[in-house]
Amino acid sequence: MTSTRERQRAAARARLEKEMAERAARARKRRQTQAVVGAGVALLLVVAGTAWLATNLIGDDSGTDNVAQNANSVECGWVEIPAGERTPTTKDVGLPNTQQSQVGSQTLTITTNLGPITAKIDQSAAPCTAGSFIHLAEKNFFDNTKCHRLVTEGIKVLQCGDPSATGKGWRETDGTGGPSYRMPEENLPTDKRPPYPAGVIAMANSGQPASTGSQFFIVYGDSPLDPNYTVLGTITGGMDIVTDVAAAGDDGAFAQQAGGGHPKKEVVITDLTMAAA
Repeated sequence: MTSTRERQRAAARARLEKEMAERAARARKRRQTQAVVGAGVALLLVVAGTAWLATNLIGDDSGTDNVAQNANSVECGWVEIPAGERTPTTKDVGLPNTQQSQVGSQTLTITTNLGPITAKIDQSAAPCTAGSFIHLAEKNFFDNTKCHRLVTEGIKVLQCGDPSATGKGWRETDGTGGPSYRMPEENLPTDKRPPYPAGVIAMANSGQPASTGSQFFIVYGDSPLDPNYTVLGTITGGMDIVTDVAAAGDDGAFAQQAGGGHPKKEVVITDLTMAAA
């Protein structure tokens, strides 16, 4: 006959196997959801043409309504880049929190070798992008990096935010770096003419959906760019620094590709911070 202890052990094994099966099922569900987001099929909610909020559709075992409980926050769908697809220009500083505030504003301060550049970031318009910047700033992601691209004809932008653009001289890989995750675009200026006027700070992407990373550009002259790039905020100080850099010109390194080149007047970000306004 089976002893009481053996029956207890068998029951414990059965409970453990059931729990492991349930965990595996939840893990499969998360992986399936992440695959959908990674394929650019993330659910997007357009609110009055001003913001796209990505959701990752991961269920909550409690069955409660997260949106109702967190009226001041949104759920952001970070798309983590698989380890095998990362390059030497990828800088892994982890993922931001999934929940991000959609109220208030932040002051972005970009301290450079030429002086400070400041911007106002409206968290209600671009909550996930703002949350990403807060995360990256806390990790010193942008410190000691150079603004690697200047375009003086057509779109008139100074582009920064590549963590691999450091040290002396320039490299062929300039402009390819970013964090180990991407995010869907939001706050697209589809109803604005021009979409990107002088004084806007916006996010660069690869041209594919959900490809926003860490690179950003400061617009110093009204730009005819298509409204495909997240508007992060508005420059509030230091625009004269950008216009002086633009006046010095670029070296034409990207003229045959994306346009422009490395700025001849070097701009080094020594520190980048985000603080509640």
